[in-house]
Amino acid sequence: RSKTIHKNLNPVWDEKVSLLVESLREPLYVKVFDYDFGLQDDFMGSAYLYLESLETLDVTLDLKDPHYPNHDLGSLELAVTLIPKEGDFREHQSLRLSDVHRKAQLWRGIVSISLIEARDLQPMDANGLSDPYVKFRMGHQKYKSKTIPKTLTPQWREQFDFHLYDEQGGFIDVTIWDKDAGKKDDFMGRCQVDLSVLSKECTHRLDLPLEEGEGTLVLLVTLTASAAVSIADLSVNVLDDPHERKEILHRYNLLRSFHNIKDVGMVQVKVIRAEGLMAADVTGKSDPFCVVELSNDRLQTHTVYKNLNPEWNKVFTFNVKDIHSVLEVTVYDEDRDRSADFLGKVAIPLLNIQNGERKAYALKSKELTGPTKGVIFLEIDVIYNIVKAGMRTLIPIEQKYIEDEPRVSKQLLLHNFNRVRRCIMFLVNAGCYINSCFEWESPQRSICAFLLFVVVVWNFELYMVPLVLLMLLAWNYVLIASGKDTRQGDVVTVEDLLEDEEEDFDRDDKDSERKGFMNKLYAIQDVCISVQNALDEVASYGERIKNTFNWTVPFLSWLTIVALCATTLVVYFIPLRYIVLAWGVNKFTKKLRDPYSIDNNELLDFLSRVPSDVQMVGIPYYIHPYCQLLQHCN
Repeated sequence: RSKTIHKNLNPVWDEKVSLLVESLREPLYVKVFDYDFGLQDDFMGSAYLYLESLETLDVTLDLKDPHYPNHDLGSLELAVTLIPKEGDFREHQSLRLSDVHRKAQLWRGIVSISLIEARDLQPMDANGLSDPYVKFRMGHQKYKSKTIPKTLTPQWREQFDFHLYDEQGGFIDVTIWDKDAGKKDDFMGRCQVDLSVLSKECTHRLDLPLEEGEGTLVLLVTLTASAAVSIADLSVNVLDDPHERKEILHRYNLLRSFHNIKDVGMVQVKVIRAEGLMAADVTGKSDPFCVVELSNDRLQTHTVYKNLNPEWNKVFTFNVKDIHSVLEVTVYDEDRDRSADFLGKVAIPLLNIQNGERKAYALKSKELTGPTKGVIFLEIDVIYNIVKAGMRTLIPIEQKYIEDEPRVSKQLLLHNFNRVRRCIMFLVNAGCYINSCFEWESPQRSICAFLLFVVVVWNFELYMVPLVLLMLLAWNYVLIASGKDTRQGDVVTVEDLLEDEEEDFDRDDKDSERKGFMNKLYAIQDVCISVQNALDEVASYGERIKNTFNWTVPFLSWLTIVALCATTLVVYFIPLRYIVLAWGVNKFTKKLRDPYSIDNNELLDFLSRVPSDVQMVGIPYYIHPYCQLLQHCN
């Protein structure tokens, strides 16, 4: 495998490799791929080099696609030399390929880009404004900023980090687009950042004029030295060296908490071996390799061919920028002329790692909802500074590279709907419980709640809010420490998800195909109707509040003025503690004073009289407030 040449249709590799040839009758097979982050590499063509008929040193191979042999995919130029076999070349070959593979993965530094603002952009919409967002691209690394609506001078204030693979620098392509709903986004201009002219370890402010457009883009660019990233064999282990381990522990001790805040810690991952992998090839074997990812950092092992129990024995070292990151280890099967096949995956939060523990992890599916075949043996060590980790928790999380657009999924839609419904039902149940105290359904509970309310309101101080939350955390910690873990009832386990899938599968087997399809259609319809009604309810209340203040119904607006004036006077002359106390006493004694009273919320009752925008269509609600007042007076 050669190194990757970024952004080029005429790449020059200039690499040399020695291969052991068992027979001249067996041709050399060459494949070319387009590297894409996320392992969705695109096949660009292949060719056979027939060694028996080799006559010249310089060879030009025409690349072809076996499925479309008439397509012209370009050519590949090789300089080939055949020499007699003398000794064993296998060790030399594996070392050289391993070295090339390692250099193609490791980055030499980090480029931090702060997207500040743009000025004097070109208007792209009919209202004379635009909805701009920015795309960054450097090789396979891509980012997309948020969209700032209706402006020609957007302020983004976002930061993105790129890996710098070329020591000489490189170029970052920047494009600005106008977001359009329902149609293709409009191109607004482009510019380019030349990293080779920027000095390292300092921040550069760049005011870049846009080409093919109007305006200026303002960026802050910082180049820093290489992060602590490495690939080594198992025998070369940094943390096993007492001197190296002592230096690393010193780098992240508490006394250096305010030195290089971004350097939170380091993690070392030993990828030892896998057992019992899935057979992905027709031969009953696989060609597995392993990919280790931490946020946007991604490294991979070599491929072990035709093996279901591969041994990699590699050590990966990453720089930890966020202790809340999740380490993902994925096993793939390398395929000829296709992107790699997924074999299994594990995800391990850094905070859950036990240092130095060699453990077998069961491989799971892509969504981590169920097991797949095989286990992988890992040994992980995490060293970090707890103060830096706490400080980094309070800043925005690192954005992931741009990924594929999400697809519509019935299961995901139903699952997310049920998650939201559980949260809402928790709030509804809490409200019902509080309301039951007002209704005196249980006299003992209502008396205790009333006394507690009076005591808390009378003695309330602002410091009690964080104190109550602190007590809640302490109480749950005591329950967990004593073995009474209350979290299990609130978490949907993998077994529950698999059980639901099995029930759906069994149900589909029992029912006819048409009935199963109709059931799914009705389930989606129910979710859509519920979401539609909830959105309508939220939108209606928002529009009613707006229409209250823009005099859509002047009578209600005048009523609001009277209520707000009265509220202002009451709050100005009466302490808030007494107002809350009076409200609570009224709510608790209302049922005792009038057992047959109907529950109501005065504010919601008022808003229900204000029309929403939908209700106003075709209804002439608006009358000049002064004219309507005269009508009432007359």
